[in-house]
Order: sequence, then C-alpha cells, then structure tokens
Amino acid sequence: MNLEIIFEDEYILCVNKPNNVLVHHAFLSRNVAHEASLLQLIDQELHIKVYPIHRLDRKTSGLILLAKQKEIVSRFQELFTSHKIQKTYFGVVRGFSPDTKIIDSPVKGRDANVHKEALTHLKTLENVVLNIPVKPYDSSRYSLVEFLPQTGRMHQLRVHSNKISHPLIGDAKYGDKSHDVMFDENFGWKNLFLHAGKLEFIHPFSSEKMILKASFPTDWISLFDTFKWKNPLV
Repeated sequence: MNLEIIFEDEYILCVNKPNNVLVHHAFLSRNVAHEASLLQLIDQELHIKVYPIHRLDRKTSGLILLAKQKEIVSRFQELFTSHKIQKTYFGVVRGFSPDTKIIDSPVKGRDANVHKEALTHLKTLENVVLNIPVKPYDSSRYSLVEFLPQTGRMHQLRVHSNKISHPLIGDAKYGDKSHDVMFDENFGWKNLFLHAGKLEFIHPFSSEKMILKASFPTDWISLFDTFKWKNPLV
C-alpha cells in the first residue's frame, strides 16, 4: 500500500488514511498478525516512528496528523482542545438532509455509561433521486453533506447523522443496511462514505497558516461521476 503524504516537515506528518485501516492496534490486539495498522505502514514505507495527534475511525478515510516526536504531541493536541483547528468532513447520507442544521446532542464516550456534549454543523451540498427501489419506497434519495464538528467525540458524526434520521451510507453500526446493500449490489461501493477532507490551523511552531486537503477514495470519485455531483475538494 502506497500511502499518500499530504504534508511533512520536521514536526509532523499528515497522510491520507485509506478506508478500513486502523490507526494503531489496541494493546494485546488479536489483529496484529493479520493486518498492518497505519503506524506500521508508515514504519514500513518511511522508516520513521510517529505518534497520532488525533483519532480517525478505522472505516473513515482522510486526513490524520501524526507527530514525529512524542514530546510535541500535546502542542498540536492543544489546537483541538482550544478549537483552533477546523476539521471539515464529507459524507453521503440517506434521504434529503436539511440545507443547514446544527446538531447539538450528547454522544456516548469510550465509557458507554457517560454521555458527553457534542456539536456538529451540517450543510447539504448535493441531492439525487435514483429510480432504484429500497423498501418501502419505489425510489431512493441521497445527499452529499459537509460536516464541521465543533467537538471531537468518538463516532460523533456517525451518531449525529443517525440522530437526525439521515444515517451515513456504509455505516454498519449506525446506518441503514437496506441502503448499504443497494449501494453494494448496484454500484459495488462497500465502504463507509465519511471522509476527513480538510484541516485548517496555524502551525504552532512555524506560525504558518495550514490548509491541508485529502483527495477522495476511488469509490467517492465513481459516485461523483455517477450522481453528477461536484467534487467539493476540487
């Protein structure tokens, strides 16, 4: 697997993580022998050790920042905790989502018994109606949405999409299996349609204004062509 490097300097490495790749294995994970994590792939291809600055789900593609020294992780994490970094995600959801919406709804943390405040700004970019039946309807409708998460809870965008009855396509945990099956059977698209497309922040060491973008995976490009949707990162 050839990793797409978006940015690199003496402090950080930013890569475009593919779908279905773990950032790192959990301690004593059974999967260590069966699949390489992102950190292992970076070690194999670039021969460097890096440290994740933030999280990205296994099934989500897109931008992830990694520090080259463990000591500087906290300097970059401060950008997230102080809301000095803007993350832009893109998703494909079931139905016609609202033109704009602020989703203010708590999300369960890693401790499933504790809910934490979570805030997401949503904007709909495109719509399509397909003459392909998905029960109980004779046709199916989908939207391309832009997410601006204001907090960084685990599975936040997936949970919030489901909360407003517009679940993400390809989300086996929070989504709608009937639509996922339709996408697979008709188009061969199997992955979660959630992509971390853009990061904007001021570099804490160089003070440079950073605008980093990650190109969409091949199934997204195929979808844009099939649905006649404009690629929002072009």
